[in-house]
Amino acid sequence: MNNFQNTTNKMTNYRWIICAMLFFATTVNYLDRQVLSLTWKDFIAPEFHWTDTHYGYITAVFSIVYAIGNLFAGRFIDWMGTKKGYLWAIAIWSIGACLHALCGWATEISLNLKDTAAMIGASGAIASTIAITSVYYFIAARIVLSIGEAGNFPAAVKVTAEYFPKKDRAFSTSIFNAGSTIGALIAPLCIPTLARYFQKLGVGNGWEMAFVVIGGLGFIWMGLWMFIYKKPHQNPHVNAAELAYIEQDKNNKTGKEESKKTITKKALHSCNASNILKPGLYSSVNL
Repeated sequence: MNNFQNTTNKMTNYRWIICAMLFFATTVNYLDRQVLSLTWKDFIAPEFHWTDTHYGYITAVFSIVYAIGNLFAGRFIDWMGTKKGYLWAIAIWSIGACLHALCGWATEISLNLKDTAAMIGASGAIASTIAITSVYYFIAARIVLSIGEAGNFPAAVKVTAEYFPKKDRAFSTSIFNAGSTIGALIAPLCIPTLARYFQKLGVGNGWEMAFVVIGGLGFIWMGLWMFIYKKPHQNPHVNAAELAYIEQDKNNKTGKEESKKTITKKALHSCNASNILKPGLYSSVNL
């Protein structure tokens, strides 16, 4: 669509709805990764006989895989495209989050245990075997979660570049990136409460449903994203005035090249670098 089409109508602001979706995705991203740290001590450890060492192994694997995933996530998003790439990323991490809830069942089946009470009441060598077996299952779920979560920030940065001119990108990036802080802040308020609520209802030991409920938020986001997101020039909710505003840098070749370098070499890589370090930071805080 040409930038010089009629732009006399009032400009729509659909780009901010897209920014809100990025904020929501980032908030869910950080909620999902906090469920384990906020439930393991009071809910999970008594069931599987974990020590701090067991939890440390799990968080270490998550951080390592997340760091490696960040190195390839941007290329994956470029290859798949913004819409499909983001959907794949959040689908993988939401599935990974929900898989945590099956770790207790998988441990029972693997060790031929009757029920959760049998696990909690175990001692000696059996308790040690339960701990080691469950750690392996949690590590597997954590790997799936980390692979998916690595795609969030590269996808969000790419969407920002598509929907915002250079002069607004820092502001829009700060908005969606605030989701990481909001997610980390509200997690301690809602996750233990969810676990205790379902524990009182007798739904497992409570922690399982905390993973399922928080993980389910990602699937809600996916449903919204499928209908909300289109490229700006293909989006019927973006009028000519807003499209002209979004694409105001297109005719400036130098500006476009500079913007491309900034997004790909500075914003994306620095964003990835900072977020590679965050899982370890949050894990150490919650130990």
